[in-house]
This record gives sequence, structure tokens and C-alpha cells, in this order.
Amino acid sequence: MIKTEGLSKSFDRIAAVDRVDLHVEKGQIFGLVGPDGAGKTTLLRMICGLITPSAGQAYIMGHPIEKLDLVRENLGYMPQRFSLYGDLTIMENISFFGALYKLDSKTIRQRADEILAVTNLIEFKSRFADDLSGGMKQKLALTCALITRPGILVLDEPTYGVDPESRKEFWKILYHLNREGMTILSSTPYMDEAELCHVVAIMNEGRLAAVDSPVNLKRGLKQRMLEVRVGAKDPNLFEGLPAVLDSSFYGDRYHLAVEDPAAAREEINGFLVERGLSGGMIEEIVPSMEDVFVALAEKEVS
Repeated sequence: MIKTEGLSKSFDRIAAVDRVDLHVEKGQIFGLVGPDGAGKTTLLRMICGLITPSAGQAYIMGHPIEKLDLVRENLGYMPQRFSLYGDLTIMENISFFGALYKLDSKTIRQRADEILAVTNLIEFKSRFADDLSGGMKQKLALTCALITRPGILVLDEPTYGVDPESRKEFWKILYHLNREGMTILSSTPYMDEAELCHVVAIMNEGRLAAVDSPVNLKRGLKQRMLEVRVGAKDPNLFEGLPAVLDSSFYGDRYHLAVEDPAAAREEINGFLVERGLSGGMIEEIVPSMEDVFVALAEKEVS
């Protein structure tokens, strides 16, 4: 459904996207994951024909992006920032967007009611967009992207800055759409959302570091992972400890990459006792997508 070959984009000789090969198959929820500045937005805009690539090619349903008009109605795009009109109501925004695609008013009303029912906005049709919460604004933007009933939906960090509960609701909607047959390509800076995708492409500094299912990415991590909960808030607490290959601090716990969990546990316990931090909990855990990303990022740096 979506394919890129060597897709690249540079701005003032700085490579924002560097030779990206991507393949999103029909019916997938495909996650493009990485930190701010990784190149995710630039990549998605090239795929949607909004930015001209410096090199390479992108295809939508087998058509090169130069011929995107042939399949435009089958492509829904939701940009990162809320770009609808705050002084229009929900229904007025939807009507305006539908008119851009030359849909008649009857079709717009019918489709809008169907989509608003799915997104739980139908009771707020007359509310001005400026009066909506962040989560509701994202749902409105999604509704507008769906008005043409596209087969492919491209979302650029759709839940960025939205509260956790609204994020959960949004992903429930995406799963509903996917069950109805929609192919979804969504970027996100949130590693927990990567767990919800069928396939994940981890992007960093304009390149793809890895592409696979979340399960396979975690299985492919050669390091073992220990989680340590201890009364300390120093992100560098375990830095330089011989048994610890890498450490990450998540506010109330540490994730430590090790080769030998038993030997590392003994060394860590002794280290904590020396510093008066005994009594902490140390256990081996299944790696998270955050652990995978940290390991891949470290590998690229080295």
C-alpha cells in the first residue's frame, strides 16, 4: 500500500531523511517511532506528496507520488498540529473539508454522523473547535481525515501532548478502523504506542535503525534487562559499573542492560550496600520498546 525506495530529503545540506526504504502492507498498523527531530514528519510529508524528495521515490497503492491525484481519495492524512478552524463548529469544519474533496452535502452529513459516532463526538457537533479539549481536537482532525473513506490513513504524531486517557481512546478508534480494513501508518514519539503496532520502524537521525514486529524487536535484543527500584534519583547512578552495559532512568526505576543477570545482580547489590541504598528491588524483566530503542541508538553512536 505504501512503499519508499531510497527516499531522502535534505535542508541546507542537512539530511532530514536519509535513504529510507519502507514497505507498509495492506491491513497493517505500521508505527514510525523515534524522538523529536528523527525525521518522521518529513518522511510522512514526502509520502503524502506535500514535500518533494531530494532523492528516491515513494509509491501509494503502486502509483508514484507524482501521480498521487489518481489515488488521493484513498489517502487520509492527519498532520501533527491541529490545523482546522477554531471559529467553526465541528460540523462546519467537517463540511468544509468534505467540500474540498467535492463531496455533496448529503454525503458529508451521512459520513460525518457515522464517523462522529465512532469517535464519540456526535453529541458535540455544534461546539466550536476552539472550545474542544486537546483529545477532542485530535478526534475532529481524524474525522476530517476520514471523510473520504480512505483505504490508507497517515497520522503524524496524532496523540502528541494529549492526556493518557485520550491517547487510549484514540488508539481504540484506530483499532476499530483497522478491523474495518484500513491500513494505518502512524508516527509517534511514545514507545508504549509502538507496542500497539503490527510492525514498527525505529527512526533516528533520518535513518531507519530497525523494522520488525514489537515482539521480534524485543526478542532480538541480545542484552538481558534488569529493573532496579531503589531510593535514589541519580540518572548516572550505575554509570561505570563493570557488569552494567547501559542504564536508563525512568523517574522511579532504572533499567540496566547486562550480559549475566546473576553476576550483575550480585555486583549491583554490593554497589548499593556500599552507598547505603540497600533494600531496593532488583528483578529481570522482558525488555520494553524503550529498551530496544536505547540499545539501537547506542549501537549507532558507537
